[in-house]
Amino acid sequence: MAKPAQLLTIEPANELKFQGPFRTAVASYMRLTNPTDHDIYFKIKTTAPKKYCVRPNCGLLEPRESQEIAIVLQPFIFDSNEKNKHKFMVQSMVKPDDEDINLEDLWKKYPEKLMDSKLRCVFECPLDSNQPAQATDGSNAAAAAAPNTAAGNEGNAQFSNAQFNAMSNDDELQSEAALLKEIKKLRDNESVLRQENLQLREQIVQLHMEAEGRAKEQSSPAGATAAAKSVPVQSVPVHYQNPYSPPPPQLGRIPSLDSWYALAFAIFICFVGVLIGKSMVSESSK
Repeated sequence: MAKPAQLLTIEPANELKFQGPFRTAVASYMRLTNPTDHDIYFKIKTTAPKKYCVRPNCGLLEPRESQEIAIVLQPFIFDSNEKNKHKFMVQSMVKPDDEDINLEDLWKKYPEKLMDSKLRCVFECPLDSNQPAQATDGSNAAAAAAPNTAAGNEGNAQFSNAQFNAMSNDDELQSEAALLKEIKKLRDNESVLRQENLQLREQIVQLHMEAEGRAKEQSSPAGATAAAKSVPVQSVPVHYQNPYSPPPPQLGRIPSLDSWYALAFAIFICFVGVLIGKSMVSESSK
């Protein structure tokens, strides 16, 4: 059953031209336009996904909206005698109104609603002085083979569809493998972060407990007394004297107050006696 016509307007419509030399990356551009009144999803595929970089390769176009697609051809060695079989396919589908579905699942769920257009790639490389003759010969051969081309169009179309289907399956497998690898990496990182978080929490709790214990020890007098008791102190006898130390100086006893009074009274009596004796001696001499 033939598929309906393409919903989008594609410029250029039939072929993508890449201008050489191809020693560096070469870019070509495609413009997609939505001329309808519906939202349209699009997806771009190629028969050589490793040689092209397409940005963006899928998306949504609103009514009357246009989107420029950049297609970059990777560097390669160009051979004019080699037949170019690179092709692109633009698939489109009207956005379903009754549900909100993932873009990748949409292509699998409604394959009968897909509309596609194919574009072939054309490589244009500057010719050297000895290449025009080869180009002419090639054009003559192509003209000679033209009657046989129409007969093989149907077979080429079937082969192209098989190529695109195989390429689509390969792309889906590669994307799924990449997603699984990324998910595994994220899970590993998440487990590492959880372990680090638990370790940090344990350290914080331990620091809080140590700080509270120190505060209690400093605030309670019993803790200070217990700390003082915990220090070992050697008990020294009260009357203990080191035999190797010099003897302490012998200090005389300090006389009491009564002794001072008695001494002063005795001196006074002696003084009075001396005065009486002198007076008696002086009277007897007269």
